[in-house]
Amino acid sequence: MKIISWNINGLRSIIKKNLIDFLAQTKPEIFCLQETKVAFENLPIELTSINNYHKNFVFAQKKGYSGVATFNLKKPKIITNIFDEEKFNNEGRVIVNNYQKFLLFNVYFPNGKKNKERLQYKLDFYQKFLEKIKIYQKINPNIIICGDVNTAHQEIDLTRPRENSQISGFLPLEKAWIDKLIKNGFVDSWRHFHPQIKNNYTWWDYKTKARERNVGWRIDYFFVSQSLISKLQNAKILNNILGSDHCPIEIELNF
Repeated sequence: MKIISWNINGLRSIIKKNLIDFLAQTKPEIFCLQETKVAFENLPIELTSINNYHKNFVFAQKKGYSGVATFNLKKPKIITNIFDEEKFNNEGRVIVNNYQKFLLFNVYFPNGKKNKERLQYKLDFYQKFLEKIKIYQKINPNIIICGDVNTAHQEIDLTRPRENSQISGFLPLEKAWIDKLIKNGFVDSWRHFHPQIKNNYTWWDYKTKARERNVGWRIDYFFVSQSLISKLQNAKILNNILGSDHCPIEIELNF
């Protein structure tokens, strides 16, 4: 089973670039998208050509903002609102697929760079999400979490750790949350296979043309339950794929 995750930075934009060709070439069983930036009434007509996938969307209340989607070759059970607080549900950041053998959380975690309020929202989201994951672990211990986490975990996960040590995305509190997630039974799939490799990133700043110089951050992840590690065959960063300021990431599992 191949699962691909990609922050596409706008569905309407990327579907006019390379999304359809990318799907045809890679043929994932599950394709998770973050930051779709689209409302239901504005879904691009080109989606009709991708008729071999069941498509599930979660939309933000604010138009042109946030949003996640999963494309599935087999139709799963879907959970769209995992939080009790509306302030976390109304930004359209989480969709859960129940495949019986495992639960897949497709998540677009908040960005905290704008101001102190958004940083606090991000930290609160992190905390509430971890609380919910602990509950779901009791239902099904086999869980995969994928998406844009908006935090680099270690110094080898970004080009300039010292310069960004006080910037949201590499703050001690943010990195500590990833530590907590790992302590609660999850494995960073990329680091599982590549524990010491540097200069492999998933996001580059558009404004400074950082991708041309590979000045980037690894902020997109597949976190896999330890119970699924024996099934995990590979983890890749598809950094040759253009179309967004993020690149796709991929895992393969053998059930």
